[in-house]
Amino acid sequence: MPGAVLLGLLLCLFVSESRAQLAPVDSVLEGRIGRDLRLQSGKRYLLRGFVQVDPPAVLRIEPGVIIFGEKATKGTLIINRGARIIAEGTPDRPIVFTSQQPPGQRGPGDWGGLIIAGRAPINIPGGTAEIEGGTGTIYGGGSNPDPDDDSGILRYVRIEFPGIAFLPDNEINGLTLAGVGRRTTIEYVQVSYSGDDSFEFFGGTVNARYLISYHGVDDDFDTDFGYQGRVQFALGVRNPNIADIGGSNGFESDNDGTGTTNQPRTAPVFSNVTLIGPAATAQTQINPNFRRGMHIRRSSLLSAYNSIIMGWPDGILLDGSTTTTAARDGELELRNIFLAGIRNTPPVKTANPPAGFDGAAWFQNAAWNNRILSATADVGLRNPYPGDPAQFDPRPRPDSPVAVGASFVWAKLQDSFFRQVGYAGAFGPEERWDLPWANYDPQNTDYSRVGTAVESEAVSPLHLWVYPNPSIGPVRVGCYLPEATSVRAAVYDMLGRQVAVLAEGRLASGVREWVWHPEGIPAGVYLLRLQVGDRLITRPLVRTR
Repeated sequence: MPGAVLLGLLLCLFVSESRAQLAPVDSVLEGRIGRDLRLQSGKRYLLRGFVQVDPPAVLRIEPGVIIFGEKATKGTLIINRGARIIAEGTPDRPIVFTSQQPPGQRGPGDWGGLIIAGRAPINIPGGTAEIEGGTGTIYGGGSNPDPDDDSGILRYVRIEFPGIAFLPDNEINGLTLAGVGRRTTIEYVQVSYSGDDSFEFFGGTVNARYLISYHGVDDDFDTDFGYQGRVQFALGVRNPNIADIGGSNGFESDNDGTGTTNQPRTAPVFSNVTLIGPAATAQTQINPNFRRGMHIRRSSLLSAYNSIIMGWPDGILLDGSTTTTAARDGELELRNIFLAGIRNTPPVKTANPPAGFDGAAWFQNAAWNNRILSATADVGLRNPYPGDPAQFDPRPRPDSPVAVGASFVWAKLQDSFFRQVGYAGAFGPEERWDLPWANYDPQNTDYSRVGTAVESEAVSPLHLWVYPNPSIGPVRVGCYLPEATSVRAAVYDMLGRQVAVLAEGRLASGVREWVWHPEGIPAGVYLLRLQVGDRLITRPLVRTR
C-alpha cells in the first residue's frame, strides 16, 4: 500500500476514533432562537457557535439536561436583552453546561460560556455597551435603564471548562452577567475550570447567592462598570498550578477600565465568602502568576463582610487614590474579614493612598473586627486542601474562630436579602449547601451515560429531595413542580404528631425549596409528608442529636 494512502487511512481512523470519543448528543442548537424553546430532561444538547436567544423568547431548561459547548466553533449561549432563560435544576439533578471532550481530555476554554445581557443600569456613557469576547452582544438599558429587569432564573446549574480569552481584556467568561437586573434569580451556580474569570458582573443590579468558583484560570469574582448587586455565600477554590499569565485574583473590582468615577459607581456588597487560595502551607509550590485574594482598584467601592481569604501570596490590595480615599472615608468597608496564611507582608497593602492613610492599620482597627491568622490551618476548616476531591470539605470545625465570627450590624447588611448567620465564610459548621449538586471532579465525570429513561422521573410532581439526611442541623427539603398546583409539606414525629409545616397552599411551577430548622427538637426519626395535588410521598428524616 502506498505510504500516502496508508497515512490517509490512519488519519481517517484517528479522526473517526476521536469523534467517537466525544460525548453523544440528541440535538444541536445553533444560530438564533426567536421563539420559546424547552430543553427536555434526559436529553443532551450541543451549542454550535454563538447561539443567541432573542426577545421575546424564553429558553426553558429542565432538571438533568446536559448541554455541551462545541470546541471547534467556540460554542456559547447568549441570552440577549429582553429574552429570558429559565434553568431550574434540582440538588440531585442539576443542569450541566460542560465540555464535550472525553473524560481526562477536558480543559479550560473548551467552549465559550454562558452570557446573560439585561437592561439594568451600567456606568458606560450612553448606558449601553458591547460585551467583550467578540459576540456582538449589547447590554445595559441606555437612557431608560430598569434596575428591576428580569432575565430569568439560574438555579442548581454547573458550568464546566468554559472561558475563552481571545485577547487581553477581550474574553468570554464562565458566567457573564451584563447589565442584569435584580428580578433575575442566580442561586446555586458552580463555574469550574474557566479559561478566564469564573463570574463577571458587568454593571447591573442582580443579586446572587450560593456561588462556587472552582479551579478557574483568572479571577473568581470580577465586578465592574457600575455593578451594585449583593452576593452572599460564595466559595472560591484555586488549583496551585492554574493561573492566568496576567495575574489571578480571588476578587477583582473596578469602576471601569480607566478608574473614572462615572455613575453608578461599582459598589457591590458581599458577605460570607470563602476564598481558598493556592497555597495550603508556606511551603506549597504555586504558579507564580497568582496575585491577591482581593484587588479593589480603579474607583471601586466594593464592600465585604464576614469572609475568609486564605492561602494567597497577597491578601488585600486597595489600589488607587479614589479607592483608598473611599476606604478612609467609610464608603468602602471590609468588616469581619479573616486573612490567613498570606505569604507577603503586610497582608493588606495600598497603592497611591491619601496622605497619612495606612491600609494595614485601617484594616486592623479594632472596631472593624478583622483578624489576621498566620497559617491557613488556623482558620479551622475541615478539609480545604484535600488530596482527593471527594474529600473536600470547606466547613469550619465547631471550635474554629470563623464558626462564631460573623456580625450583621453594618448598615450595608441591613437588607432582607442577607440571611443573618453566626459564622464567617460560605459555610456553617453543619451546613453543606454545595451538596449533592456540585462536582469537584468534573474532569472524570462520564456524561455519555445520560439517557432518556429518567425524563419522566425528572418532571414528576413527586420528585423530592431531602438533604443532608441524617442531619444535626438545618434540613433542605424541595421538589420540582412542572405546573402550578396545591402543595403541603409537613414534618411529623413517629407518633403522628405534627412537628412543623414547611409549605401550604398553591405554588407556581418550578423548583420549590424550604428549610426545616429542628433546633430544640430531640434526636430521632421523623417523617416528611409531601402532598402535591392528590398525590402523596413520604420520606424519613433522621436527626442525630
